[in-house]
Order: sequence, then C-alpha cells, then structure tokens
Amino acid sequence: MNRQELLDSLTQDILAYVMAGDFPEREVAQTIKPMELDKRFDEYELLLDLHFILRKDVVTFVEKLPERLRRIRTETERSARTSRGGVDGRINWNATYKQRYSRNPRDTSVFVVENRTVDFDIPENIVLVDLLQTIYSTLNEADEYIRRDYDWIQDRWHENGELIDRLTSIMERNVNIKRIRSPEEYEPSERMLTTAENARQELYREAAGLLRSRNRLFRGEENEIRQLLKSTSIAPDNQDTLFELYVLFRFIAVLDDLRDESISFQTISQGRQEIARLPGSPEMVIYHDQAARDRDISFRTERESTLEDPIPRAQKVQTMAHEVAESYFKRDFEDHTGRPDVIVLEIRDEENDEYEYLITEVKNSKRRKTVRQGIKETLEYLAFLRVNEDFVFGREDNDDYFGSGWNGLLVVQDLSEETISFEDQTERSQPIRILQAREVEEGIRETLSRLNLK
Repeated sequence: MNRQELLDSLTQDILAYVMAGDFPEREVAQTIKPMELDKRFDEYELLLDLHFILRKDVVTFVEKLPERLRRIRTETERSARTSRGGVDGRINWNATYKQRYSRNPRDTSVFVVENRTVDFDIPENIVLVDLLQTIYSTLNEADEYIRRDYDWIQDRWHENGELIDRLTSIMERNVNIKRIRSPEEYEPSERMLTTAENARQELYREAAGLLRSRNRLFRGEENEIRQLLKSTSIAPDNQDTLFELYVLFRFIAVLDDLRDESISFQTISQGRQEIARLPGSPEMVIYHDQAARDRDISFRTERESTLEDPIPRAQKVQTMAHEVAESYFKRDFEDHTGRPDVIVLEIRDEENDEYEYLITEVKNSKRRKTVRQGIKETLEYLAFLRVNEDFVFGREDNDDYFGSGWNGLLVVQDLSEETISFEDQTERSQPIRILQAREVEEGIRETLSRLNLK
C-alpha cells in the first residue's frame, strides 16, 4: 500500500472510531504527532489546533493583523439620564425643559444628560477574538518547537519569529483587543459567525472562514482529517507509523464485526497498554505495546531471562526463523536480529481458566532483509511470551515454543516478488503466518477462525 492508500484508509478509520467517540483520541494523537513534541500534544484537540495554526492562511491572517486592527469596528450607544445639581455629559436642553416643567418649573438644578458609549463587544469582534485566542494559546503551547527548524513546521512560523512576538504584543497590549470580552463557552454562536461572514471588512470575513474550517476539523469532516494526516501532523517519512496504525485499525474492524457485543475502547495511561476490549465468552483484548504490564504480559528474551536454561528457546528461534524465511522467499539466507513494537490480542476464557494469544509484528517494508528480521522477531516474541513470569508456549517437556502455528502474524507491505500464498503457508504448517498489506483483513479473520474464536 502506498502513502495515499494508507491515508485514505486511516481517514475512514478515524471518522468511524475516533470522531464517533469510540476510539481513544489520545492513542491516535500519540501515534501521529511529530516525535519532537512532548506529552501535552497527546491531547487530540491540542494536536488538531497545532495543525490548524500551521496552515498558510492562518499565518497570512496574522501577518495582516496590525494594519487591520486600526480599523476595528465598534458600535456607539447613546443613553440619557436625569441628574440633579451636577453635569457629567452633554446636556439635552429640550429634554431638560420638559423634565423641569413636568416636575417643578422653578427647579433649575435638574438636567437631562446624554452619554455616549463605544461598544466593542459586537458579534464580529467576538468571532475575531475567539480565533486570535486559539492561535495565541496554541503558539504558547508549541512555542519552543515552533521556533526550531523542524520539517513538520514547513516554511511557516519558524521563519516568522518576529511575527510570533508581534501577535503576543497584540494579545497582551493592544487597547482595542483588550476591550473586547472573551467569548463565552457557547460562543461564537452560529448567528455571530454568520454576521462576521457578511461583514464589510475582510478582517471579519476571513476570521469567520478560518473558524468554520477549524470547526470542520474538530467535527472530523473527511477532507479536513485527510489534510491533518497528510500535511502538518505526520512527518513526510513517517509511513511506518501510518502502516502500523492501519494494521491496528484492521484488527479493531475485524473484532468489531465478530460479535453482536459492542467493542469498548480504553484510554492509554501509564502502565496500561490496552486499546480495545470485546466482551463475551471468550473475552478478547487488544494491546498495542511490547508488553501489557497491567496483565503481567512480557516478552523478555534470553538476554533478560533469569531462568537457568533459556538457551534452547533462543536456538529454536534462530533455527525456525531461518527455515520460515527460506520457505517464504524460496531461497537461502543468513541470520539477522531486531525488536520493534507488537500488537497483542489476548483471548480470555476465565471460567475455564484458558487463555490464547495472537502476536502481530508489523514491518512497513518490501525488503527481504527487513521481512526476515520481522520473521525472527515474531518468533522471538512467541517463544519468550510470558504471563506472570511463566512461558505461554513450550512449557515443561513441550518444545512447541511458537504455539499452534496460528499464534503469530507478521504483516509486511505488498511484495512484487513471488512468495508462497497464505493458503500454502497453512498447508506447510508454518509456526507463524506472513500477511502482505492486501491480505491483512482477510488473514486476520482466517486466523481468528482457526483459533476457534467465532
């Protein structure tokens, strides 16, 4: 799958799960944010606003602000009141005489005074301030990154350091802006946005247009989400992340279709890697990490093991990885090592005290060397999978360290060279299954059916 195909698929996934409030937004934010950003940007909405302020039209809007704010629109209100003995405004003599004769014609201390007040809190200005506060607060959160020369910033704010300072000055010292009240929680309302869109001044029309665009992004409209994934939030070379997220969503989609029960999602937190849970019998849980510490699941290899004799497992991994790679590519290879993250599916039948596991390694590559590395890593995860410090597979005298042959999946990119098919791998009783991108969803379904989970 190429980058555009991954983007199209993930756009639909985010619309289907994240924006519907099902999938934890923080997990997506953690996956697609630039690696330089800290944990503040695990918050999905802040990441969306970062994308928003990196747009060229937002930067251009800020560039034009100083000149435009000199012509900010206000409304003048006149009020009249009766005073006695003192005057603090313009006297309306006609109204004063009428007031005196209606009360006491001889009382010359009575005056009707008119006052003029300038109102800054008009709908157009509420829209403007809401937009400026969004840009300003997001810039403050990302200031240390915006001023650095990162690729994902492109040619926007990092070449406009003075522009950031100028906006700061406007928000903190501009008299007109400070006179406008901050929007209420429900503002700007639809009526305010419409008023700004129909204003004579371009300042207000553009402000309303930018806020409309931001609202579409937060509603998860397809084109806006696609742009989020395509431009500022993911580095151009980060297709590995896209592919891994694609495979994770394919797992979720298959599980979601598996039963009538609704799949539930968990927000990622420290010490907890659970992503999704499908209730029922048996219960299924997806983890997205090298371990699931809250379930005492780990993958310690022979180098980390405290057992006295872990070497046979390590030797079995090396030997089996070599055999699987030679079988899949129909040729001889030398050994290689490696260790990335995995997707773990745990199947729990607590009534019968039975558990099953499906370990999935993802390699966004077509290279033989990388696929071979993935084969070894998948086998290693299976051989050294532990729950409560006990090996899951190959206990006691059983040397079946890799499970039934349906406990491990390796997902790779679509290959151009000839390989054995998914069906042929089944016939040859391989210890793991290798899926190319185009086979992922069907392969996951077949694997789950072989584990008798329907």
